[in-house]
Amino acid sequence: MPGPVLFRQTRIGFGGKPFVILKFRSMRVNKSTVSITLSSDTRVTPLGRFIRKTKIDEFPQLWNILKGEMSVVGPRPDVPGYSDKLTGTDQLLWTVRPGLTGLDSITYPNEESILDQQPDPQKYYDEVLWPDKVRINLHYIKTRSFWMDLGIIVFTLLRRKPLESWVSVDSR
Repeated sequence: MPGPVLFRQTRIGFGGKPFVILKFRSMRVNKSTVSITLSSDTRVTPLGRFIRKTKIDEFPQLWNILKGEMSVVGPRPDVPGYSDKLTGTDQLLWTVRPGLTGLDSITYPNEESILDQQPDPQKYYDEVLWPDKVRINLHYIKTRSFWMDLGIIVFTLLRRKPLESWVSVDSR
């Protein structure tokens, strides 16, 4: 497919500071400002579907980790616009480096399919999924440990959802 191999996007990281995240490009080059992707999104190429499903598109973020912008485990970094909505204790998300994988990632491994089923996917993401991811990430920050991080890595590799007890406690 024509265009660059790497997709670059500004995300908000540690300390609320922007950085450029790297991914293998899975979509056609476009000027869309839509920040969510459905599994039926026509912008995603056939090869892109494969690399998104296998998470190969995330490999370039190892460079972000080596640069100290990300860690292996932590809350996934938000795009500006969502991160700007964090207020009060929700800003605790900026006290840890964002992760290549995280409790929110394994809780919603099929996020695109969930959004496909909604009459208004953007509204559902804004009103249901994103607030729940914030809650899950705050819970992670308050309860994280070496063993939890190891478990998140294992669950990511096995493509399994986390233990319910990991995400069921309301951390607010």
